[in-house]
Amino acid sequence: MLTINTSVSDGVVKVDTTDFGDRKAFVQMACAFRYGSDDLDVMGLCFRKDIWIQQIQIYPESSKPALSAMHDTLLKKAGDNSYPFSFEIPTNLPCSVSLQPGPDDKGKACGVDFEVKTYLAKEKNNPDEKIDKKDTARLVVRKIQYAPSQVGAGPKADVCKSFMMSDKPVHLEASMEKDLYFHGEDIPIKIKINNESNKTVKKIKITVDQTTDIVLYSADKYTKTVLNQEFGETVDASSTADLCLTIKPALSENKEKRGLALDGRLKDEDTNLASTTMIRPGVEKEVLGILVSYKIKINLMVAGGGLLGGLTASDVTVELPLNLMHPKPAE
Repeated sequence: MLTINTSVSDGVVKVDTTDFGDRKAFVQMACAFRYGSDDLDVMGLCFRKDIWIQQIQIYPESSKPALSAMHDTLLKKAGDNSYPFSFEIPTNLPCSVSLQPGPDDKGKACGVDFEVKTYLAKEKNNPDEKIDKKDTARLVVRKIQYAPSQVGAGPKADVCKSFMMSDKPVHLEASMEKDLYFHGEDIPIKIKINNESNKTVKKIKITVDQTTDIVLYSADKYTKTVLNQEFGETVDASSTADLCLTIKPALSENKEKRGLALDGRLKDEDTNLASTTMIRPGVEKEVLGILVSYKIKINLMVAGGGLLGGLTASDVTVELPLNLMHPKPAE
């Protein structure tokens, strides 16, 4: 398997030319968006759209790439009759994203994927030429966008809310130390509460919502909660509190949620929640296929008091954006 993050992908193909005849060997790399499972590809309809595709002839050799350290390693491992190839991947292509299938779903998951295919054919691009499966080899490739090296200041939000039967409001302020967190990293949230009302904050609920915006073929946009956590801290009437509550959204708590956006899978390898989509300046959103974003909601659950009881209960809510990504590996 191969994971890529740079604009160049290097590889090697080992061939046995004994039965080639007049056929040539080609390598193809494609980025595609699949918006229907394999069993829907019927009656000539294909629920797959190629975003980018490139092909190279490797035998007989038409051009040989400049050999990289990766090429040298793979050529030594593969031995004789091995041919190197390189693909330059445009930086504006989307990252690998798959939508989590349901328990009964079969075939390839919907989403954006990259695939390297080696095949034998007489011509490079002849739609009428039939290529046997035994003359084809496929390799799934995953493209990941790593977090930038510089992390900015974290977001901050505040709200002031008044209540029925109370002369004074509740002030809520929430903030985070930085604007980006890594998958699996604890996320501390600083919360300041100034409860000037005559009501009690009976608990705090924090949720994290993932919004998936499928922009390639429609305006399909939906939101799924990936974390819902309650904290038992209370704040009495006419009192204050400075808290630091920690959350950690993870795929392990969301294995059964159909349609949840994940970083692209390699076969059945475990993965994680999809990374936040970072849009580069000048790149059209439609090219990215699937846009993923996250939002944290901090909710104070305020108890009603007096004769009216629950009729005067209410919530105080603020929202913070959340960026989730992978750290860049050490060189």
